Amino acid sequence: MLHIGIVGCSAEGAALCYRTVCLEAEPWLGLHAHPEVTLHTHALARYVPLLDAADWPGVAALMLDSAQRLARAGADFLICPDNTIHAAMPYLRARTPRPWLHIAEVVALQARARGYHRLGITGTRYLTDSEVYPQALEAQGIEFVRPSPAARAEINRIIFEELVRGQQRPEAVRYFQEVFTALQREGCDAVVLGCTEVPLIMHDGNSPLPTLDSTRLLARAALRRAIGL
Repeated sequence: MLHIGIVGCSAEGAALCYRTVCLEAEPWLGLHAHPEVTLHTHALARYVPLLDAADWPGVAALMLDSAQRLARAGADFLICPDNTIHAAMPYLRARTPRPWLHIAEVVALQARARGYHRLGITGTRYLTDSEVYPQALEAQGIEFVRPSPAARAEINRIIFEELVRGQQRPEAVRYFQEVFTALQREGCDAVVLGCTEVPLIMHDGNSPLPTLDSTRLLARAALRRAIGL
């Protein structure tokens, strides 16, 4: 069984990914069983100034440092339950000590498997402004829609002022529902929860569109790889 290395960024997203790996392994491996998992994360405070400056080589350097620590701990492959910092992946792929599962590629494959054709992309403003998801979706022949600039700004505020701190407010749920409804009007048949904290408040039960939970989809893909499925 392979050893999973998790490169964390925010505490809430990393915790959700870790819990999913551990708890959803039981149907395959038995009660309380899961693959070996090691997590390393630099403080979010180290990442945010680099994101604000669009310093993707700097973001990559932090990710690479985590990757090297995880490799020394015995990880066989790596995942990162943070959509935003995947924009730095081109700057570290040639130097990475272990292979990665790419969160947007995992989501795009799942979207194609479910038969979706046009996805709304939500997440931090850094993520929704980037080409992380457009590139992955276009590779699968899937169209995409970004929220309006005003919606991107408010979603970004909710993420950084509330969700990364574990705050889950009804007002935030209602705002996401409004944004998802607007994406539905633009022809989207599903929405990417492209921030690892968004699944803490949004899911198929309260969304006007089917959701693609990037955090749990990545964790499940890592489980399958670790187990050999």
